[in-house]
Amino acid sequence: MKKTLKASEIQMKGDDYFDFNQYPDFMGLTAPFDEDPFEDEEELADEDNIVDRPFLPLRDVVLFPQMVMPLFVGRERSLAAIHAALQNGETLIVAAQADSEVFEPTEADIYRIGTETVIGRALRMPDTTTSVLAQGRRRVEILEFTQWEPYIRVRARVMPEPTEWQRTTEALMRAVLALFEKVVDLSRKLPDEAYTFAINIDEPGWLADFIASTMDTPLHVREDILETLDPTSRLQKVSIILAQELNVLEMEDQIHSQVQQEVDKMQREHFLREQMRVIQNELGETDVFTQELSELRVTIEEKALPEEARAKVDKEMARLNAMPPMAPEIGIIRTYLDWILELPWMEKSDDNLDVSHAAEVLDADHYALEKVKDRILEYIAVRKIAADNMRTPILCFVGPPGTGKTSLGQSIARALNREFLRISLGGVRDEAEIRGHRRTYIGALPGRVIQAMRRAGTINPLFMLDEVDKLGQDFRGDPAAALLEVLDPEQNKAFVDHYLDLDYDLSNVLFVTTANVLDTIPPALQDRMEVIEFPGYLEEEKLEIARHFLIPRQTGQHGLAEAGLHFDDNALKMMIRQYTYEAGVRNLEREIANVCRKVARRVAEKRRYPRRITGKQVVDLLGPPRMTQEFLREEDEVGVATGVAWTAAGGDILFIEVTLMPGKGTLTLTGQLGEVMQESAQAAMSYTRSQGLALGLKEEIFENTDVHIHIPEGAVPKDGPSAGVAMVTALVSAFTNRPVRRDVGLTGEITLRGRVLPVGGIREKALAARRAGITTFILPSRNENDLFNIPKKLRQDLKFVKVDRMNQVLEVALLQPLPIKVQPAKKRRKPATLPAPAAPPS
Repeated sequence: MKKTLKASEIQMKGDDYFDFNQYPDFMGLTAPFDEDPFEDEEELADEDNIVDRPFLPLRDVVLFPQMVMPLFVGRERSLAAIHAALQNGETLIVAAQADSEVFEPTEADIYRIGTETVIGRALRMPDTTTSVLAQGRRRVEILEFTQWEPYIRVRARVMPEPTEWQRTTEALMRAVLALFEKVVDLSRKLPDEAYTFAINIDEPGWLADFIASTMDTPLHVREDILETLDPTSRLQKVSIILAQELNVLEMEDQIHSQVQQEVDKMQREHFLREQMRVIQNELGETDVFTQELSELRVTIEEKALPEEARAKVDKEMARLNAMPPMAPEIGIIRTYLDWILELPWMEKSDDNLDVSHAAEVLDADHYALEKVKDRILEYIAVRKIAADNMRTPILCFVGPPGTGKTSLGQSIARALNREFLRISLGGVRDEAEIRGHRRTYIGALPGRVIQAMRRAGTINPLFMLDEVDKLGQDFRGDPAAALLEVLDPEQNKAFVDHYLDLDYDLSNVLFVTTANVLDTIPPALQDRMEVIEFPGYLEEEKLEIARHFLIPRQTGQHGLAEAGLHFDDNALKMMIRQYTYEAGVRNLEREIANVCRKVARRVAEKRRYPRRITGKQVVDLLGPPRMTQEFLREEDEVGVATGVAWTAAGGDILFIEVTLMPGKGTLTLTGQLGEVMQESAQAAMSYTRSQGLALGLKEEIFENTDVHIHIPEGAVPKDGPSAGVAMVTALVSAFTNRPVRRDVGLTGEITLRGRVLPVGGIREKALAARRAGITTFILPSRNENDLFNIPKKLRQDLKFVKVDRMNQVLEVALLQPLPIKVQPAKKRRKPATLPAPAAPPS
């Protein structure tokens, strides 16, 4: 039968407590169902089938005709209605509440279609509620509520059951019974007797009511069936409910079958493994999983771990022991334990703190780079004297490609007797590359820092982070921000990788980063590093590097060590000047290797080969020169000044050309100049105009003359403020007709007041000036400190003139004016005339 609410459930819905002392004879009133109160229905209803009866509102319950159901009652007004019906020998009308939470329902809260019911007996329950056995008899329509206190009475119209069937009613009954049979078979709530009772019902309306009363459907669905008077329509609605319920039950049965099969499989595997374990114990053998756990326990006991890591390992090991061998998490836990056990936590290599030994190693591997070598030797010396008081520095090598940044890191590791680790950060965009992924992700791994530490096997390696200036950033995070913790001595002693979720000490690691430029490195990251600049090599330094490092290495790699191959200085200089254009020596080594390959081919073919490589041999082997070098002009010219510029390849000279034309005073700039350089040209022009009177120039000459400033090699982008001095010199030369000395190189930023401000790249600019044949180098006085970084031989070859104001530059760079060639004036336009030259302003 239909599952009904228990008395405790009714009480939980808010039924009040009923005092049985108000009705002392209540429990003795009964009306057995065998005494039919409808023996004479005509006497019970008037001519219009209207009856007046006590009313009982039901919550979450719909009582159908012909159905017997216990009703649990606790509200005082409801108990009074039952008492009146039993005492007066009347039937009771029941109907469902639309909202079961309403404790005192009104007329609007009650459905209009209900059931006339006869009360069998009433029992008092232990939880103080009352259970009455009720049987529905017929449908009624509530017309009005005639009384509300002390109980509710209603007038209702009896709704007779139609007796005529449609032709499809019989077929519909069979279909409903077939569906009901399947539902009873699959449902765990309906007993088999429910179907047995259903097949013995021969009336369609009664069948529909019975099935609806047994199904666990929402209240509004049951009320809809109760309000449907036509038996055929009622059966159709019941069939839809049965079909929906059948679909749900079939899905539940399928899911239950799958779960049961999986459980049976696991139980079978567990039973077989237990049998196998018992058999192996009898034979004195152990299974593979147990053996692995035993080996893992031994490894954990022997591994030196800090307290936090030890507690974590013990906890994960306890989880591993409690799991069956085929549990899916076993592989995840085992991998995690392997990472912890393979990491160095306390293993440390002994540093070689012999300063002289370190100096020998660094000199043997690299030429020059004295500033970097001194910094490393200072670190070793302090470590030797006060090892416990010193923090490990974070070094950043900044310089052009091919200047030996990465290879110097290897030499430092060899000098200190430390493991060398290198990871390239170029193009890294995911923060998880540094910190790792959390273990919740499938295939999670630690970050590259922890992976490298596992490879090192010690807690104090030399860790090189290459190309730190090429880190990316996108929606996956900012790797540069993640490096802040790694490269901060205050934080890296407790570095937390997302995968390990443990504090790992990186304070003993010597971090060395490399970069080509500092502009792309975030300021916060720069602040944590000690920047050491790697300047470009001078030509003399490249010659020494080629003789002592590159040529021996390439001849050995190409099997020419015993061939007596020799490169003379002219050949090396030609390769440096005309076949390479770089600040480092990487391309120079490639060209040397190219020569060695061609010689090795001749040796292999047993042909004659040159044992001494000269300039002519270089052209024969490598082809015509690929680089064109800028040299001095053939003569001193008016309006052409020689500037020097810094480039990534080390430095170069450039010519600033100025041409004056009759016009309206416009300024034209060409040569692919950047914004800063264009502003320098405008400042130079403004300064020149402001000094017109001091230069002996008339004001109208600037208004009637167009100025064109051009810097050759227009395909090469140029930018920066250091060409300001050269532009002013070229402009003054053009307006005063005074030639500019071709052997003078100029650099410095100009202001509107004629002050010369300092610029960068003095070392590279001086090298380019000397290479081009310049003898006098004019630079700002505030760049005097940069001369200490210039080799002594280079300082001897160049005359450095330090200036503070522009008039000092003009005194050195300009010659006496040339004679003016007067051209005949045109008839329709009078050209602007140049005034007589005057001495430069004091």
